Amino acid sequence: MNLLACITSFFVIVGFVIGNLANAFIVLVNSMDCVKRKKISAADGILTGLAISRIGLLWVIVMEYCLIVLNTGTCRKQGTIIYHVSWVVTNHLSVWLATILSIFYLLKIANFSSLLFLHLKRRVKSIMVMILLGMLMFLSVSFTMEYVENVLDSYEGNVTWKSQLKDTIHLSNMTVFTLGSSIPFLISLICVLLLIYSLCKHFRKMRLYSKGAQDPSTKVHVKALQTTTSFLLLFALYTFSVIISGWYYNKPLHESVNLLYQAAGSIYLSSHSCILIWANKKLKQAFLSVVSQVRCWLKEWKISSP
Repeated sequence: MNLLACITSFFVIVGFVIGNLANAFIVLVNSMDCVKRKKISAADGILTGLAISRIGLLWVIVMEYCLIVLNTGTCRKQGTIIYHVSWVVTNHLSVWLATILSIFYLLKIANFSSLLFLHLKRRVKSIMVMILLGMLMFLSVSFTMEYVENVLDSYEGNVTWKSQLKDTIHLSNMTVFTLGSSIPFLISLICVLLLIYSLCKHFRKMRLYSKGAQDPSTKVHVKALQTTTSFLLLFALYTFSVIISGWYYNKPLHESVNLLYQAAGSIYLSSHSCILIWANKKLKQAFLSVVSQVRCWLKEWKISSP
């Protein structure tokens, strides 16, 4: 195992463990709350769906990492097909649900007098559904183009025509892939910029009334801004690694680039999930309660042990 594989293996394993624990915790807490209240809020629904998709994506990343490191011929070839389909589905769900969460924060917290914004604010659930339908459209287009490319590989005919058509379809496929990866990031970037603008307006308004950072609305703004900004930085790292890995597919440096993607993906998926737990009041209280309980168990164990 070379140095790059050793470094990336550390991030992949640590990210896999922390990410699974954090996302499983989010699913468990929200599921218990849903059973208790017999309903689930839109925010909790998005968080739960996001956590489930991230657990799936983490397992897919580890599966691909094992295929690259083990490099076991036939098993690797068969596993690559399963990995690719699993990765496309879980990655789409994870990326778009995270984007929906950014939009949700913006529409629920930001304050603008624009009629368009007020109209969108009243139709939050409809917007979420529309974005999910758009995600499914991107997913179906991506699968269709990849299917056409695979069919073309098995076609036996004019070699020149086949080569030209294959290059055209591959370029179109990569364009759709790049757009599908970039659009969610750009939407999240716009959401963060609008939140910053809304916060600045809110601060100016509070100065007029001699109020500062202790104002409850300001605290909500700041917390949402901290969460979305940290998410955006991690999301930028992940999006860049995904696009580079995609363009290097089946090229000499593909395995090295893919190892870097897996490390970046593990960092993003685990770190942002931890941030979401700390930023969400219910999840944070549940986490602190678990930590307190564990401390009590440890103290009792130390007292009882000889």
